[in-house]
Amino acid sequence: MTVLNIHLEPEVLAHLSRAGSTDVINISISLGAKPVKPAPVTTKPSGPLADLMEAGLLKAGEELAFYQRRAKRTGRATVTSDGQLIVEGRTKAFSSPSKAAEAVTGNVINGWTLWRTEGGKGPTLDELRNRL
Repeated sequence: MTVLNIHLEPEVLAHLSRAGSTDVINISISLGAKPVKPAPVTTKPSGPLADLMEAGLLKAGEELAFYQRRAKRTGRATVTSDGQLIVEGRTKAFSSPSKAAEAVTGNVINGWTLWRTEGGKGPTLDELRNRL
């Protein structure tokens, strides 16, 4: 039995989650001898994270994380090329850090002061915003 594993980048998942019921989505699969490298996604960031991305302080594909010691709760998210966050375990992309944090915690919370770069070891998004 042949098994085919398909890995979708966070940007692709974000695009698919925004597609409407009348949108046409074309997917190509090549089984040739040489793997075909996909064309890079050239999406201009928008929304609250756009300024950080345009300044080079935040990059598409970067992993953000947080740890709440008292609640013993952790969260992970990936920055998409269009400036949204895909929270680990979710298919929907979130346009704001606070909405992404709320999806993990279940509470209204300031995601700017919660999410940290460098996998949770770097500065918060709020600290990056203050650098601007």
